[in-house]
Amino acid sequence: MIDPDPKPPVAGGQQAGGPADDAGGVDAAASAGDKPAVKRGGARPVGGKQGGKGQKPGGKGGGRSARRRSREFAMQGLYQWLLSGESGGAIHAHIQDSPGFEHADREHFDALLHGVIRDAVEIDRLILPFLDREVAHLSPVERATMMIGCYELLRHQEIPYRVVINEAVELAKSFGGTDGYKYVNGVLDKLAGTIRPAEAGGGR
Repeated sequence: MIDPDPKPPVAGGQQAGGPADDAGGVDAAASAGDKPAVKRGGARPVGGKQGGKGQKPGGKGGGRSARRRSREFAMQGLYQWLLSGESGGAIHAHIQDSPGFEHADREHFDALLHGVIRDAVEIDRLILPFLDREVAHLSPVERATMMIGCYELLRHQEIPYRVVINEAVELAKSFGGTDGYKYVNGVLDKLAGTIRPAEAGGGR
């Protein structure tokens, strides 16, 4: 019997509550918002301030694509899920009423939020070898960002791996600690070599 309200995995890779959250787990096609020529520096964080924790994805910030907004809202939802264990459906309902959500790529948001929750145990297992601590000891922002990056590497092969990493770095810059983006970048770069060896080059 599938648990309709899966909980975040606990230390040791076990997931409390059940194995799946099937609602909305659709692999969205790449949009015009995903372009390989994403710059690593000069991020424009949500709300226009660098490194601002707790910034809202719906805040005004010129030039952000619908795809990037979808990642921002998904990160917010996963952050809430990691902290509270609330169901994906309840989190989805709350976030879709947030200011600015109408400008996000709804399909990609659905895929990220519900897909990451559904595949959380597998994602944590893949990330763990490249960490210097237990998954449970990551900050919620870093963990949610890495989970989104890992999911896109796994389930969205149409998005170039460099775009996946760069977008995760931008999320970490906007919502995480001062140097958290460097850690996210390093982990996902190594992970890409494992998940997409032909594209990223394995054994790095």
